[in-house]
Order: sequence, then C-alpha cells, then structure tokens
Amino acid sequence: MRGVLVTGGSRGIGRAVATAFAAGGDRVAVQYAGRRADAERTLRELPGTGHAVIQADLGESGVAERVVAEAVDALGAVDVLVNNAAVAPTADTRHPIAETSMAHWQQVWRRMVDVNLLGAADLCWATARHLVDRGAAGAIVNIGSRGAFRGEPDFPAYGATKAALHALGQSLAVALAPHGITVTSVAPGFVATERQSAKLAGPDGGRLRAESPFGRVGTPEEIAAVVHFLASPAAAWASGTIVDLNGASHLRT
Repeated sequence: MRGVLVTGGSRGIGRAVATAFAAGGDRVAVQYAGRRADAERTLRELPGTGHAVIQADLGESGVAERVVAEAVDALGAVDVLVNNAAVAPTADTRHPIAETSMAHWQQVWRRMVDVNLLGAADLCWATARHLVDRGAAGAIVNIGSRGAFRGEPDFPAYGATKAALHALGQSLAVALAPHGITVTSVAPGFVATERQSAKLAGPDGGRLRAESPFGRVGTPEEIAAVVHFLASPAAAWASGTIVDLNGASHLRT
C-alpha cells in the first residue's frame, strides 16, 4: 500500500486519478485549491480507507513543502506524486497576443507559471527529498498537455508552462534515477471533464470530437489508467518519457 498525493483532485482528471490509485489499494491525499465540496465528494467516493484532503493554493510561495508534509502526516508516507493541478484555459484566462492588454497578459502568464510550473516543480522537490531521505523508491507523474506540442495561440502561457513541465520531468528523470525514483509525463488531448461539458454540448462539440479519427474525445478514466500504470514498478523503464494521450488527434516524431 502506497501513499499517493494527487494535486487538483477535486474533479475531472484529478478525481479519476485519485480513484484509480484508491481502487488499486493505495491511500490517497487529494489537494484542492477552492472547490472544497468537490474535494470532499472525491474523498467520500474513494474506495478504501485512510484517504485525506488538503487545501492549498499551489501558486503561493512555500506551500509545496506544507502540502507534502500534510500528506505524509495523513498517509504515513508519500510514495507517488501526481502533478495534475493547473490554471486551465478558460474564457477568463484567454490571452491571444493580438487582442490582449499588457496587464491581462502579465496577470495570466504569472498565474500560470506560478501554479502550472513553479508549484509543480516545488512539489517535485519536496516529494523527491522526502523519498531520498527515506531511502525509498517512488514515482512522479506530471500531467502535461497536447498543447505543449501543437501550440496554444489563445492560451500561449498554458502551452508554454506545459512544455516546461514536460522538460522538467525529463531532467528530473535523469537526476532521480540513481535514487530509484521514476519521473514521467502524460500529454492529454481534449478530455470530457465536468469543466468541458458545456463546450462539448455546444456548437464546438462536433469539431472537438472530429479532431480524433476515433470521432470522440478522451475520458478522465483513460488518462487515469495510464497515470496509474506509469507510477507502477512495471513502468520503471519508461522513466523520462512523455506519453501522448490524444486519440491520434496530434502526431509528433
């Protein structure tokens, strides 16, 4: 039984990831920023016992060490970190360069960098140091994005921070391999989360489904299944990889 810290676990991909680990017999700490009711629902619905929720704004300096410490206190140890929390593309965070004021541009960039990259990097540091100090093997899985490769013209900060998260994971995979710690990333395409339900039901739904030759978008459970595998000992030789999970909607070499 492992201790697993999942950030951004109140709903969507994070909830599905937390559920996958709990169903596999692990204890899970679910971090959330502001959706307390959703996080508590996730906690109630997790299979097994010994799970916890942790409230934190990962964009604040010094928070990562507290989150990992609270997870250790709640679970006994943290063996797996899943960096899922992110400031996502929404109407409020849209910032195409030709249409955006400098003030809004800077606001969105700083917030996305603080949460999507620096918060994740700090959590990697705190988790890795916890594992190294214990002399224990472990796993870190970062949730990146297809947008890191195909570009995000309306959300360039999102694409850039996800690309940086992929690169961070590869650097840490090399640095942490001697300690038995694997680091991998997944790059999902469009996923049918609660946040995206209105878009999928609206006029853009057909176009989004048509991006994949399967004629649909991904599900949170599909992403969670791969994350769960990458955190397993069986996937140790995949350390350093970035797994595309986009239904062949964007191919790269």
